[in-house]
Amino acid sequence: MRSTLADIAREAGVSSATVDRVLNNRSGVKERTRDIVIDTARRLGYLDTPVGAANGGGRVQLDFILPAGTNTFIANLQQQIELQASGRPDLDVRIHSVEGFNPDTLAAKLHELHGRTMGVGVIALDHPTVREAMRSLAAYGVPIVTLASDILHVPRLGYIGIDNRAAGRLGGYLLGRLLGQGGRRKIALFAGSLSYRGHEEREMGFRHVIAEEFPHLEVVELREIRDDRTRALNEARALLQRHPDLSGIYNIGAGNSGIGEALVESGMAHKVIFVGHELTDYSKHLLLNGTLDAVIDQNPRVEAREALSMLSRSVRGEPIEYHPPRLQVIFRENIPED
Repeated sequence: MRSTLADIAREAGVSSATVDRVLNNRSGVKERTRDIVIDTARRLGYLDTPVGAANGGGRVQLDFILPAGTNTFIANLQQQIELQASGRPDLDVRIHSVEGFNPDTLAAKLHELHGRTMGVGVIALDHPTVREAMRSLAAYGVPIVTLASDILHVPRLGYIGIDNRAAGRLGGYLLGRLLGQGGRRKIALFAGSLSYRGHEEREMGFRHVIAEEFPHLEVVELREIRDDRTRALNEARALLQRHPDLSGIYNIGAGNSGIGEALVESGMAHKVIFVGHELTDYSKHLLLNGTLDAVIDQNPRVEAREALSMLSRSVRGEPIEYHPPRLQVIFRENIPED
């Protein structure tokens, strides 16, 4: 016979109204009281227990929420999570694709996982509805890790990814050094969306190093392309028409293939210094033909490994070991083997 709200209230030493507020994620309850109510509800069988030890040491259910779309890095990350999870019989991993730039859709998916998961990995927009959804899920004892782009001031287990501000500074330094001196030069930025903290941090780092060390470079435009190849192609075409004397491009996010196509068709592929992120099949091709000059890479294999390890260890109450991915600059001459 299933326990009732009154049973939980009696065991937790609180009112039924307080139990109702906690279980329906409403405000007005102290965190300590919320923890007591949730623990009591689990103990009485009212809530599913997201703890591996209480599950008889069985498989750990993990869920990953990734943005849908044409971002090749995200596709490679998903592939690595699936591949590595397939070799872990102790894990049961589900991957959910959601509209990448819609915070309400992402928040709804996080709420949907209440009572159905033991740990969550997410590439998340930094938005109030998303932060609240993460807090609500964490209040149920579910460990959460952010991937590739972090969110601060939420009860996450950890962030798995590169230092994006440092990556932006590195992008600016590469572009400045490759362009060299020679009077005022125009450069432009492309970003997926500055709603991702990671992209915002890269822009910040880039602008700072340009201002500090390469003041002769002028950022003439910043275009958000939603990590979409077609949008990147159209925006790059328009940019090159407006600025035929453009000297450099730094692409903060995805869409290198679209920008590269615009550079090639305009005849400016070997005139514009182009620095981007993530080593994919597309960016390899652009490096080899000289359209893309340098790629700042973060290894999706490492990020998948660390996410699976951190979440599963947390669920089982084991010590967490974290080995963060490192920034790597790749040119045509040092493209790694697959």
